[in-house]
Amino acid sequence: MRRIYSLDVLRGLAIMIMVFVDAPPNGIAYPIFIHAAWEGLTFADFAFPGFVFAMGISAAVSMSKRIPTTKKILNRTAMLFIIGIIFNMLPFNAGALENLRIFGILQRLALTYALGIFIARAIRNDFGILIAAFCLLILSSIGFHIYAPDNPFAEEDNISRAVDYIFGANHMYTATHDPEGLYGTIASAASFLFGFLVGRVLIDNVTTTRGKIFLLSVAAIIFLVAGELWSLLDIVAKRLWTAPFALITSGVEIFLFAVLIYLFDKVPRSKNFFQPLCAVGTNPLFFFLLTNIALMLLYIIPAPAGNFYVWIFQGTFANLISPQFGSMIFCALWCIMWLPLAEFLYRRGIVIKI
Repeated sequence: MRRIYSLDVLRGLAIMIMVFVDAPPNGIAYPIFIHAAWEGLTFADFAFPGFVFAMGISAAVSMSKRIPTTKKILNRTAMLFIIGIIFNMLPFNAGALENLRIFGILQRLALTYALGIFIARAIRNDFGILIAAFCLLILSSIGFHIYAPDNPFAEEDNISRAVDYIFGANHMYTATHDPEGLYGTIASAASFLFGFLVGRVLIDNVTTTRGKIFLLSVAAIIFLVAGELWSLLDIVAKRLWTAPFALITSGVEIFLFAVLIYLFDKVPRSKNFFQPLCAVGTNPLFFFLLTNIALMLLYIIPAPAGNFYVWIFQGTFANLISPQFGSMIFCALWCIMWLPLAEFLYRRGIVIKI
């Protein structure tokens, strides 16, 4: 299937942001590059929903060629979930199963994909899919308010925590919550479906490119306004993947995607600048796993500063203007060092499907 350049760039950008925000040594970073502690939005909070959104676009493009069978959907879901479990077990150590985190980014992707694609496959009608997505957001929101009507989004007690706590506190990210837990999958599936609808616009052979850009721009504004209005009722929180969080991040992603489509249509040479992101976007999950495993290894190698990764940072950029500024440069270089490998795989046509 012919690759769509703007989609690969969007996917690559999402992955590179994820790699960047995972890279600060010992968590040293400007606040904007750290996930919001509970409520609010930072630059880092757009990374994961951006990839979910892009996954929805990709699903629409794929379904336009062939409707996936139930077996294929379940196989992909199981593969992603199992890889996520194995990833959570690294580095292998005694007692790992007793404290194994059940959920995680890949597990959230697996369940989001399954729920989203089954809904899209069952409905197929664009308006019906849009209604289904908003129904998921309403369902998610209602759950919070019914469970704890006085304080629906309290960090110490909310429906998302209650659902995940069924598996035991030792199997959660922290004792109070799991940012990629089971309940948040409801709203993240809505983000997937919003991406799916954008994918339907993208592959529409009747609407002109100018018409698509206009439609996406209007949709972005509507989503952003809807998200702001919904935030009067629910908080904006990535760790809970609340309804306004899904709407606002989707609105930003829709607008960004419209900009990319416009840019590549009007200024074809701009593709040269975005080529590294496109290369990463052809193997997104591979680079997500590879960079995180590399980080893990660097953190467990002993060094005078405690571990090899922090030791490198302290010996290079830690005192550059400020620790936060040095960390930003360090993380940027960490991302850049993976680009030659991405370009090599891209030029060889090697796509590692995960």
